[in-house]
Amino acid sequence: MTRMIRAILAVLFPLMLVLATPVRAHEIRPAIADLFLQDGEFRLEIRLNLEAIVAEIGSEAKNTQDSPNAERYDELRAMGPDELQQAFDKAAFVEKMIVLLDDVPGRSEVVSVDIPEVGDLTLRRDSYIVVAGPLGRASELRLGWDAAYGEIIIRLIDEQNDYNAYLTKGGVTDPISTEGATVISFWGNLANYVVVGYYHILPKGLDHILFIVGLFLMSTRLTSLLWQVSAFTLAHSITLALGVLGILVVPSSIVEPLIAVSIVYVCIENIFMPHMSKWRPVLIFLFGLLHGQGFAGALKEFGLSTENIASGLIGFNIGVELGQVSIILLCFLLVGFWFAGKEWYRRIIVIPASSVIALIGAFWVVERVGLI
Repeated sequence: MTRMIRAILAVLFPLMLVLATPVRAHEIRPAIADLFLQDGEFRLEIRLNLEAIVAEIGSEAKNTQDSPNAERYDELRAMGPDELQQAFDKAAFVEKMIVLLDDVPGRSEVVSVDIPEVGDLTLRRDSYIVVAGPLGRASELRLGWDAAYGEIIIRLIDEQNDYNAYLTKGGVTDPISTEGATVISFWGNLANYVVVGYYHILPKGLDHILFIVGLFLMSTRLTSLLWQVSAFTLAHSITLALGVLGILVVPSSIVEPLIAVSIVYVCIENIFMPHMSKWRPVLIFLFGLLHGQGFAGALKEFGLSTENIASGLIGFNIGVELGQVSIILLCFLLVGFWFAGKEWYRRIIVIPASSVIALIGAFWVVERVGLI
């Protein structure tokens, strides 16, 4: 019992030190742009973290505090709408937009900027920018922006709403017909969403990554790991589909803290139980239901092509599974293959690594329920 208390304190004491320092880290998320084609022009209505754009914090950082420009970001976050708008260089922003009309550079301009009042500084503030430009006689349009701005999701909005693009590293959309919706085939859409699903895990899904690593640490045998991963996959596939289809929707304010709790639980069990309990796959299944709702939230934000919901769901799920398999293979190549059979494996690797991951998960629990 004394050993258990010491181990718990070893996890909680550093956490208390962290919580004693105010934290205003805001997750770096992709901008979301709705594209309208009408009256001979294109119109992009972009929802984005304007402070991150002005502070030049891109997707290379997981959150704003990871960037060397974090101090500048905090200054911008405290500015009122008028002051922040003055700090926003519209001309520079447009210069970094990519507009191609029949593969020839086109024109665009910022036509409006809507910035909310300051509000709670611990929360990210979303601003809204509208960029528009003439289509001329072009039959095809391609859009994007500079890699320095991070990721952007571009969704064509019309009667079919049949085109979505997740752009990274300065990429541009496929050609979009200026006459109407760009229809994507079942297989083309599936391939697009495989990429989105994989990217949601690697490199963006740190909480899901740590959960899978926690499963790996306990399971030195492939069969026990496969039981856990299979239970997790089945569960999150169910709630992913139910969430995207609107049948079961749990608020992210509930789901995200519980996902963090699942990470803590798995790692605490790794620390105090030398062998996997027979109930662990059942618990992993229940945790998988939570993670599936988290995946559904991300996929709904990205948007699904209404004509190809099935291919989008299947592709996203395949991408997630490929991401999980990549994590397991990487763990095996770096650790499992060399050390899993050693008598000191649990003492030197499993317990310390699980303690660190549990600490991170505990911090996320506190952060996500709004206590910091």
